[in-house]
Amino acid sequence: MNKTNAMRLLEAAKIPFRTAEYEVDENDLSGMHVANQLGQPPEQVFKTLVLKGERTGYFVCCIPVNEELDLKKAAKAAGDKKCEMLHVKDLLGVTGYIRGGCSPVGMKKKFPTFFDETAELFDEIAVSAGVRGAQIIAEPMALCGYVEAKLLDLTVRKEY
Repeated sequence: MNKTNAMRLLEAAKIPFRTAEYEVDENDLSGMHVANQLGQPPEQVFKTLVLKGERTGYFVCCIPVNEELDLKKAAKAAGDKKCEMLHVKDLLGVTGYIRGGCSPVGMKKKFPTFFDETAELFDEIAVSAGVRGAQIIAEPMALCGYVEAKLLDLTVRKEY
């Protein structure tokens, strides 16, 4: 596996991590596909979502792949009233990453970043390594500390 920028940055910061590769399915870029390929519980595999607040601009939310982002909670986290998901066509230009390979580590610019509070329940979580087909697995608080993320409730509460 080639080293990605995200891996180099974590190494330089002396953040311990390991990597895992998975087979990319162009017809299924979902996080659930990644979790299944890695054999990881979906609540420990985090997807990176980029949003734009109506006043505050771009920000990043990382949530478990089996959850849905609550846009009201996301906007509030960013100090805004409203926000929307960044259009896929704008993702590369804003972050330097493509859909299915967007990592919270090593974006073109430093954006406010928020992880779902469930991250701290685990010894390790997986996030994209910055390319499709590779994940970084690290201790969540080390990862959150590196990207200066806040832990908040970001997901839609499912009714069972």
